[in-house]
Amino acid sequence: MAKKGFLDTIKKHYGNGNYDGDQFGGASGRDGSGLPLDSPSNFMFATGIECSYPTIKKGTVRRDMLRECGHYDRWREDLGLVKELGLHVLRYGLPYYSIHKGPGQFDWSFADEVMAEIKRLGITPILDLMHFGVPDWVGDYQNPELPIHFAEYAGAVADRYPWVRFYTPVNEIYVTARISGKDGVWNEQLKTDRGFVTALKHCVAASIMANQQIAKRRNDCVIVQSESAEYTHELCASPSPEIALENELRFLSLDLLYANQPSAAVAMYMMDNGLTREEYDWFMAGKPPGYQIMGNDYYGRNERIKLPNGYVETSMDVLGWYEITRDYYERYRMPVMHTETNVFEADQAPIWLYKQWVSILRMRRDGVPVLGFTWYSLIDQIDWDTQLGEVNNRINECGLFDMNRKPRPVAEAYKSILKEFGQITIVPYGEMLEITGQPARLKVNV
Repeated sequence: MAKKGFLDTIKKHYGNGNYDGDQFGGASGRDGSGLPLDSPSNFMFATGIECSYPTIKKGTVRRDMLRECGHYDRWREDLGLVKELGLHVLRYGLPYYSIHKGPGQFDWSFADEVMAEIKRLGITPILDLMHFGVPDWVGDYQNPELPIHFAEYAGAVADRYPWVRFYTPVNEIYVTARISGKDGVWNEQLKTDRGFVTALKHCVAASIMANQQIAKRRNDCVIVQSESAEYTHELCASPSPEIALENELRFLSLDLLYANQPSAAVAMYMMDNGLTREEYDWFMAGKPPGYQIMGNDYYGRNERIKLPNGYVETSMDVLGWYEITRDYYERYRMPVMHTETNVFEADQAPIWLYKQWVSILRMRRDGVPVLGFTWYSLIDQIDWDTQLGEVNNRINECGLFDMNRKPRPVAEAYKSILKEFGQITIVPYGEMLEITGQPARLKVNV
């Protein structure tokens, strides 16, 4: 007669021996599927409303995307579309250039209406305070007074909307400085290394000072620093020092923001182009206050290949978001959010979305704390194929909805991801964890 094993004993006392109670988590518990919940422990699925407002043509033309894409007229409808998708998080930018009328002077008429509706709908805004432009009276990014003016604005916003916790003080600092000070497309339209370094140090200083003012009012603030994840490949047997430097400069804004010492080559480049030792030491004093999340924006056009003949082509996804963001994570060891992505071809958008999501799942599986994902943007954009440098009124079909607010195929694709993964936690298997309301205190990585 066969000897009875432990299962026989279990079944005698507990029926079939299945894991009673697993409906509360375990071998047969929940898998994280279902539409997102409005919970601080949940992964942050988001979209954004395109809000860029740089000037072109020597400051004579203001490209306000909220106006050009119809948001000022249809903002209630747009916010309703966010809820219709099942999203609770929205990257949203108030028009800094038109709100801040001068020192101590603000026009809150539009902002008050839209922020009240965001609050009513239960949407969590990641409030974008500066998006590629400044008020006319500030001038441009070469103005050394920008940090103090912008700090005043950030403090005023935090006072006006004390319920807001998530902020992006200065969107894509590196891109702002490069396109304004080096590429000659926006704002000051300079094409010099000194123009780039000046714009970059002023933007980083503005972000830090704004962050301080926000933290004074909300010491539990969460700062989502959206920055472009870039890389240039070079198909040359003898790589050029120019491309080597370019691939180091892509880190420069975050190096200064997070007090990470750049390479000697980059430090010399900055000091050759106007950064003083006193300014450098100020940047290296430490990270800004609050909870810091490193946002990485990735478009296929962020990757480029320099050919032997000198031409530079868009490479589209050679390394992809995973590999490039991994470089940033290894450098800074910060929690990560995928803060922007899209493609301009509506029929290609669903597969691009799926590829980005696969990268996020792999990154989380490899132990990197990825806290959120953003399809940018809610509505199609205009003239981003020329970086807003030309007024062609060409629609870029990259939105979840078109200009008539009709869904594009990527909207249904996003809904499918939300239904499948919408209730995963911000940290894998981390239902006991959430973004705490306590003040941020940790000053060093441990």
